[in-house]
Amino acid sequence: MTHPEHPIDTPPRPASPVHGFGTLAVHAGSPHDPVTGAVIEAISLSTTFAQTAVGKPVGQYEYSRSSNPNRDNFEKAVAALEHARYALAFSSGSAATANILQSLAGGSHVVSVSDVYGGTHRYFTKVALAHGVQVTFSPSLELDIAELIRPTTKLIWIETPSNPTLSLVDIRAVASVAHQHGILVVVDNTFLSPYVQNPLDHGADIVVHSVTKYINGHSDVVMGVAAFNAPELFEKLSFLQNAIGAVPSAFDAWLAHRGLKTLHLRAREATTNATAVALALEASPHVLAVNYPGLASHKHRAIALKQHRHGMGGGMLSFRIRGGHEAAERFCQHTKIFTLAESLGGVESLVEVPSAMTHGGIPREQREAAGVFDDLVRVSCGIEDKDDLRADVLQALEKAVVGGIVKNGVNGNGTA
Repeated sequence: MTHPEHPIDTPPRPASPVHGFGTLAVHAGSPHDPVTGAVIEAISLSTTFAQTAVGKPVGQYEYSRSSNPNRDNFEKAVAALEHARYALAFSSGSAATANILQSLAGGSHVVSVSDVYGGTHRYFTKVALAHGVQVTFSPSLELDIAELIRPTTKLIWIETPSNPTLSLVDIRAVASVAHQHGILVVVDNTFLSPYVQNPLDHGADIVVHSVTKYINGHSDVVMGVAAFNAPELFEKLSFLQNAIGAVPSAFDAWLAHRGLKTLHLRAREATTNATAVALALEASPHVLAVNYPGLASHKHRAIALKQHRHGMGGGMLSFRIRGGHEAAERFCQHTKIFTLAESLGGVESLVEVPSAMTHGGIPREQREAAGVFDDLVRVSCGIEDKDDLRADVLQALEKAVVGGIVKNGVNGNGTA
């Protein structure tokens, strides 16, 4: 048994939720315990469930790989926040990606944005290719979509914002073309979370998240999730979820559900902080360029105003620092509040150098074609005080750029 049966007469799309996001975040998938009245669900660690007779379990559960109360509750909560009928949780964001790609037949073709998470790029080029699925990467998906589609194209993969250059894609524009050819559109919404953006509302067929990031939000769970509306996708992906078995533990599902309840508060604060940091970086002479969808100067600001809640930029940004890769490394070593580490979306602020860390496995030419230069620094703003984060960035910039010039015996005009 995988999941409880869903009524076949359910409308093709869910009705608009009666309650606001914060109310849904706190209450969706969170029933009170009918025996004790506990307002927080218990953790169901049992791997198997008793049956009253052969093939007749006491309740709706038989074996925890197939389904578990904590996972079911978490999936219901994510579905509510993404305006979806269904959601399926996986052991990681990469596992969610793998399950979706595994649903494609050999010989299928996928179109993806070039500027994609390194782990997704690795799966597309090393794993999907091995079972006969080809992927074409495009730096300008919206402009090239009609030319990129082949008779074998089955899926279009979008990250918006992209990782790590924060480029945006007009989901509706891509989906309109894709759906004319019967092609599914998948949007990785990890960088924004369901609070800032709901891709299904803009025409996407599947939305995926690394739950590890904003949804859980506390850097203590590795999980993934996919949400969608079509019953046929539920049948196919829930079968693979059970058959492949890349599922989260009950405890991780419980933790992620707890984290989700404060998502709206954390996402708002992270946006406030990232906006302050982005403005400080944009005004600094030590910075070549800033990538942040919340800035008026962002090349896709109009898309952000259309697709993001209140035009929010989210908590992620990246920037190119003067002084090359060495300055980028020095910057990350000189921050005092921002921690040098991979990942993102937690309560704590992080920095990293994508070319040598999260995207180090992508060949340099491909990285640079997507805008991932050696001097690019990726920033994840947490929920600390914005004035402290802004001051930390500015002092690290000074040490990384000006300090580096002095150390190397170079004067202000770049000569020895």
